[in-house]
Amino acid sequence: MEVFLGIPAADGIGIGTAFVIPDAVKRAIPQHHIKIDQIKKDWERFQSSVQTVILDLSEQLDSLSKTDPKDKVQREVFETYILMLEDPVFTKEVKEFFEKELFNIEYTVQFKAEEYATKLRQAGNYYLSERAQDITDVFGLVLDEMLDIHPFDINSVPDGSIIFANSLSSADTIVLSKRKLSGLALSEGGVSSHVVILARNYGIPTVVGLEDINKKVRTGETVIIDGKTAEILISPDKTTIDEYKQKIRADNQHKLELKKFLGKPSVTKDGTEFKLMANIGTPEEAELAKAEGADGIGLFRTEFLYMAQNGASMNAAARSFSEETQFEAYKHVLEVMGDKPVTIRTLDAGGDKLINSVDIPVVDEKNPLMGLRAVRLSLQCPNIFKTQLRALYRAGLYGNLKIMFPLITSVEQVKQLLELVKQVKAELDYEKIPYKPDIPVGIMVETAAAAIISDCLTSVSDFFSLGTNDLTQYTLAVDRENQHVSALYNEFSLAVLRLIQMTINSAAEAGIPVSVCGEMAGRQDSVMVLAGMGIRTLSMSPKLISSTKELLSRFTIQELEAISSKHLNNL
Repeated sequence: MEVFLGIPAADGIGIGTAFVIPDAVKRAIPQHHIKIDQIKKDWERFQSSVQTVILDLSEQLDSLSKTDPKDKVQREVFETYILMLEDPVFTKEVKEFFEKELFNIEYTVQFKAEEYATKLRQAGNYYLSERAQDITDVFGLVLDEMLDIHPFDINSVPDGSIIFANSLSSADTIVLSKRKLSGLALSEGGVSSHVVILARNYGIPTVVGLEDINKKVRTGETVIIDGKTAEILISPDKTTIDEYKQKIRADNQHKLELKKFLGKPSVTKDGTEFKLMANIGTPEEAELAKAEGADGIGLFRTEFLYMAQNGASMNAAARSFSEETQFEAYKHVLEVMGDKPVTIRTLDAGGDKLINSVDIPVVDEKNPLMGLRAVRLSLQCPNIFKTQLRALYRAGLYGNLKIMFPLITSVEQVKQLLELVKQVKAELDYEKIPYKPDIPVGIMVETAAAAIISDCLTSVSDFFSLGTNDLTQYTLAVDRENQHVSALYNEFSLAVLRLIQMTINSAAEAGIPVSVCGEMAGRQDSVMVLAGMGIRTLSMSPKLISSTKELLSRFTIQELEAISSKHLNNL
């Protein structure tokens, strides 16, 4: 038996079979001239690759339902791909360029595909812009086939696996959530990375900071993962397996005992009531939040909705996320939650959350976490933002909706966003489309700037929600996705706690609600500190709600205030 120790990220124990995800191979296209006698052989190789890709796409198409609406978009993508590969006009253009210029076939295919895609993008037509991305994607598949590059398909991971990888994208994690995974073991990623947040939501035991772990384990080996102790046990003996099976049984028994808190309010030992909300990333998770007894949705991360759509297949072309698609998603969550509040955050794309959409510009940034993301992207691309607002205000008729803006740094920024809200309402009025006009609009306090001017922001905000993950990251200048500096990421830093207290005080003086929806809201040590500081609404992964109720029931407010005071005065 071999044991590896990492950093605990998502609690729980899993026993399963290792599945090693290889590092991605980057496509490098050579460029050189060929001899005339190579033309026939290379052209046949190109045609053979095209036929191989068509066959693969046809098989994937046959596996999709013709009646299930969820498969409709993917069917359209594959059908479009096949039509493009069979287009005789484009094939003729490629061949003529190849025979005239005598560049190697790989470079020729890439050049002509990019040339054609550029023409489509510059046509000024929305539909043609989407087709441009299709061209790039489908002939990328052909190039991969010609270069013998076979990208790993995340959909191929079997149930019961413990995933070993250098890193995973948020989109990959969403796809994997559909499997019955036993655990995640990653080299990269911090304890507050979005991949880890998703893993906690889905109840997947996770360990990070395992250097080159995907090179130390073989697919098929029996593995035990312990998310609490951050241990990875490779090829354990029967005695060890039996020992961990007993721990799993004890954990399951504890979960059964926690069920007595379902449907009951969260109260301290002296009767102070708390509201425990759920953080979700997809409409389906609303069902889980309801089942776990959430008092509402405190944070719906809509960027994961985009990722879930575009993550359905590695080879899916970029797609815009239509108003109607968003409307149906938001409506579903509101209807599931009934009269309970649902706070939906506007798109927080960019930074470490990359979304494959024709609507969102691809920007090469040296420091993306400080760059074009969240409301900055919304203000630069107002059509994306207004489309989402239209869907939200229409969906507001079906429940108790609140709208929240992420990454706010100034009062002027909020005013600009509210002006776009005003425009959307006017457009809906003009079009005579029903909507709910009086939806509360609040902000995320997740930058030091927002916390410091929180007293000013109360004049343009109906409520505050503290995003402690980014607040900690930006206050301490620590990349929360980087395991090399993870020891410096400290939510109990006095600087962070003082900014939180400052925000709580500003909200209290203005008489507006304040909650916490960052990871601090779901960890037992930080829940006690936040409760003692005056927070009465916490939003967390749905599976943590009952254990948080149990924790709060063991303390009085005076005891919790003493715990907070100790941290706030720890100089």
